Amino acid sequence: MRLMRIGPAGQEVPVVIDDDGQAYDLRPVTRDIDGHFLQNWTGQLPDLDLSGLPRVTLDGKRIGAPIARPGAVIGVGLNYAAHAAESGLPVPERPIIFFKHPNTVVGPDDDVVIPPGAQRVDWEVELGVVIGRRASYLASDAEAADCIAGYVLSNDVSEREYQLEHSGPQWSLGKSCPTFNPVGPWLVPAAAVEADDIRLASWVNDEVRQDSSTADMVFGPAELVRRLSQYMVLEPGDLITTGTPEGVALSGRFPYLKAGDVMRMSGGDLLGGQRQRLVQA
Repeated sequence: MRLMRIGPAGQEVPVVIDDDGQAYDLRPVTRDIDGHFLQNWTGQLPDLDLSGLPRVTLDGKRIGAPIARPGAVIGVGLNYAAHAAESGLPVPERPIIFFKHPNTVVGPDDDVVIPPGAQRVDWEVELGVVIGRRASYLASDAEAADCIAGYVLSNDVSEREYQLEHSGPQWSLGKSCPTFNPVGPWLVPAAAVEADDIRLASWVNDEVRQDSSTADMVFGPAELVRRLSQYMVLEPGDLITTGTPEGVALSGRFPYLKAGDVMRMSGGDLLGGQRQRLVQA
């Protein structure tokens, strides 16, 4: 089962895709795939009864982000050992955390807008964790795992000059420009995911940039949720982008993005793929 949102920006319709690829309109169950829905259905998503839902087609329809209006988007930095090495930095002893503005979240194939004058726009394919239950002061990774509604593919687009020279030590100015977080195409319920070895890959203009696995993560999804819950309350619908593998422009091995470039992201058959064109603001 996969959850999606389709239609024009701001008018997306929630749909569910069964194991045979048939899409069903989810509006008889919920007005949207948001925190309220996830809070009520996390843990029960695999048992959702599709028999009374009207069928829909995805052909020709825009795909929106599979979660609506996340209250918070929390990023994790240097969470892959090889990425820390290519950045010339040690593997962190505790998670490095930054925030992205929630309105950075767009559909997986929407254009990404280069801010005026920006010269160092970078790509970052990531595993995204969607929260389904309120998480606060969790005592174990098992408790944390129960708070995860599902997983998504995410592109944590970054402007490195804004991140490293304008933002002080906390990075958020380089992460929060409009369109800087394409998410989707779908959300996979947590019960269907083994998150410790998912292949993540990215391309720019069909040239490979990243090709790695979540097996290289320093802190896994459940540990991240547990650790974050000691400092903040995570609410249903919140999104955690869990870090990127090696192979970004910041490494010095590749040029930064420019208008007209095309990024592609892949999370394999499990998480699907994305395609974004870079446009100038």
